[in-house]
Amino acid sequence: MRLAQSFSRLATGLWFIPLTCVLVGVGVSFGTIAIDKAFDYELIPEWISGGPDAALEILGTVAASMVSLAALVLTITMVVVQLAMGQFSPRIVQRILQDKPSQLAIGVFVGTFAHAMLTLREVQTDGAGVVPGFAVVVAFVLVVISIMVLVWYVHHIGRKLRVSALIELVGTDTRKLLDALYPDTGAPRRFDRPTICAPRSGVITQINHEALVQVAANADCVLTLRPALGEFVPAGAPLFEIAGPAERLDAEAAIRCIDIGLERTLDQDLAYGLRMLVDIAERSVAESPFVDPTTAVQAIDRLHDCLRQLAHRPFPDGRYRDEQGTVRLITRVMAWDEYVHLAFDEIRMAGAGSPQIARRLRAALEDLLTITPAERKGPLQKQLELLQSGAKSEISESSDRKRALRADSRGLG
Repeated sequence: MRLAQSFSRLATGLWFIPLTCVLVGVGVSFGTIAIDKAFDYELIPEWISGGPDAALEILGTVAASMVSLAALVLTITMVVVQLAMGQFSPRIVQRILQDKPSQLAIGVFVGTFAHAMLTLREVQTDGAGVVPGFAVVVAFVLVVISIMVLVWYVHHIGRKLRVSALIELVGTDTRKLLDALYPDTGAPRRFDRPTICAPRSGVITQINHEALVQVAANADCVLTLRPALGEFVPAGAPLFEIAGPAERLDAEAAIRCIDIGLERTLDQDLAYGLRMLVDIAERSVAESPFVDPTTAVQAIDRLHDCLRQLAHRPFPDGRYRDEQGTVRLITRVMAWDEYVHLAFDEIRMAGAGSPQIARRLRAALEDLLTITPAERKGPLQKQLELLQSGAKSEISESSDRKRALRADSRGLG
């Protein structure tokens, strides 16, 4: 038991994979040099590997550049650790240091360095000179691999810094431990109607409506997608409810029509775009409505534009029909008032005390009222009333309050 725990700690250490790669690099160097010697250093022609002086220059450059790349990766890793400690939690640092792609990137660079350094000592400039051509060519190949690994590592670390990726990292490890400690999943849950459960947890990022309609039509049934687009669904939770002959339905095909990811995307999720704009506005006034109200105003500009384009457009009812007009798929969709609440509620509550934000919000709401159909004016009128009430409670001076409640599309100019 102790031996297994010691090996586990060893394998998850930051240095284990790089050290292994160094040993592999040393082995590759000895192996390629042995092949060169077996062919009397004539396996690779000189026009490919270069002469002794060129080989020395190439190998020296490779060794120096690999040290720089390894230092770069270590620096980026430390920056990521500092950002994670400040933005998320100090307790996540250990998990980041165990990141295998980062360790592998360092390992490839130091392994290439070890190969180049050991190959250098085989190059002889005396007399006709000796060049281990095969070892030099392998160094070329390792350099190309190192460049590819560097690009891949930068892409990986950019994705790794996402909040959802860090949360998923800890969540996945916790789920694995949960399954190990409590392997008995208990009796399967019974549902009132035939149900397809989610095979894994995640956020619904895309829905292939046409394919789902075809799957349901083939089975002559109706599918109801329980979670909405952009909603998180736990593993094993209901994904579809089936009305009709469920035994004829291809459940795997239905599941394949749903993309489950780490976080919401803008592929189909309009509300997520509004959500991001609201987040930007809220973050700019998180500490105080006077910290950066201009950023909030710029976000309101875009929210205003999006709602203006949406105001006259008909909303789908979430029912999708086959070619015969029979409903085959039912999904949850957002209504106009939900979009209005999403766009304005939180910004209004956070920024009602800022004259600039209040004026811009009022200008947006009044403009939307002029072009919105009568049946959709109610939520906008309610927002105006709440904005006025919030500004009155946040701004004590009557003259300031009067100025703050004046519509202005530029905020305060």
